[in-house]
Amino acid sequence: MKSIGYVVAGALVWSLAGVAAAQSNTAGLDQRQANQARRIDQGQASGQLTPKEAKRLDRQENRIERMESRAKADGVVTPRERAHLARAQTRESQRIARQKHDRQHDFNHDGRVDRPHRR
Repeated sequence: MKSIGYVVAGALVWSLAGVAAAQSNTAGLDQRQANQARRIDQGQASGQLTPKEAKRLDRQENRIERMESRAKADGVVTPRERAHLARAQTRESQRIARQKHDRQHDFNHDGRVDRPHRR
């Protein structure tokens, strides 16, 4: 009889641990978001991003954070919500790369786009 009680207790602990892990286990998403924010900051500091581009990318990052908050609001981030967040972060990563390499620079940090000299 005791062994059945241990099995039931073990199953209960195991299922609760799984639910707790599924509720807010978005460490990978959070790390990726931090990396993308760092890329935006680095791009602005180096002049690869203009202030307007950086502001637009930051707004998009905030939008993804709100999406994540809504996904966590019910206590469980479903695989579908996780995939939706991952797609949004992939698109944002592509936008960051495209904006950093689009030949619009602000190397002197005056808020204007620096144009390459024509020869």
